[in-house]
Amino acid sequence: MNPNPLKAKELLSKYTSFVTFVMLVFVLSVLTQGRVLSWDSMRTLITAEAVRTFAALGVGMIIITRGIDLSVGAVVCLTASVAASFAQDPALMTAIYPGLSVPLIVPIVAGITVGALFGLFNGVLVAYGKLPPFIATLGTMVIARGAQLIYTQAAIVSSLTVPYRAIAQTAFGPFRIPILGLYVAIISIIVWILMRHTRQGSNFYAIGGNIQAARVSGINVEKNLVCVYLYAGILYGIAGVLISSRLALANALTASGMELDAIAAVTVGGISHSGGVGTVGGMIIGIFTMGLIRFGMSFMAISPYFQNLVQGAIIILAVFFDMKKYAKRA
Repeated sequence: MNPNPLKAKELLSKYTSFVTFVMLVFVLSVLTQGRVLSWDSMRTLITAEAVRTFAALGVGMIIITRGIDLSVGAVVCLTASVAASFAQDPALMTAIYPGLSVPLIVPIVAGITVGALFGLFNGVLVAYGKLPPFIATLGTMVIARGAQLIYTQAAIVSSLTVPYRAIAQTAFGPFRIPILGLYVAIISIIVWILMRHTRQGSNFYAIGGNIQAARVSGINVEKNLVCVYLYAGILYGIAGVLISSRLALANALTASGMELDAIAAVTVGGISHSGGVGTVGGMIIGIFTMGLIRFGMSFMAISPYFQNLVQGAIIILAVFFDMKKYAKRA
């Protein structure tokens, strides 16, 4: 019995991101003679992409509601600096708070709170201020960058305590699995449950699909938009805590360009910029697809200057094919 070409085409269209990921793994394994797939390489990849995963899940939820968030990198930078400032060695005289010794929970809560406040601010601007998401988050990006410079006086926030560094630098088990991988698994499950098994998640998809139809069906659009930006802000706050813990410092360049990384990843993962389409699984695949591309180019000693070029081209192509795909369905 001959396979149905139409059905095969539909399956390929549905699982494009997964097929792309598998093909990429195959190509890189051939080009590097399998070295890129070694366990040490995979551990490095997980560690490198874990923080971006939190940022990408946040911006992915926003894009599903037909929004965008350009403030990701700036907010993560600020939250990393705030969290790190409460985790500096109390004996360091050049610390932001010299002599201050607080429980480990304080820097964690401080970073997440700052991220949540910025997310809430974005949500209010978009939902009630009626600002276009692009403009609202562009303004927030500039505010967050300025706030970080004012807070730190453009200094490096370093000399972080051992317990704080252990948050992201720990590995466990006989295979030395990075603790960051466990965090990614937990947050992915939480976001998946939110998006696929709660009414609010369904509301996000409905708003992205057709905002007027969502209003008519009784969905409080403004409240849900504030919530999605708030949730994203919380994820950015966690990302800030994790990146400062992993690097054992924070400065004005922390998370620079992370908004590009996050948007590129979820776009490659099948999140439609037309709104209302995308899955958490697709986001994760997109994150590690982009990670593999960066890692593979570094592994093959390709100049890092070309990485931004390739990343930008991938975004353009992904959005182009996304628009073509959904234009055919319209």
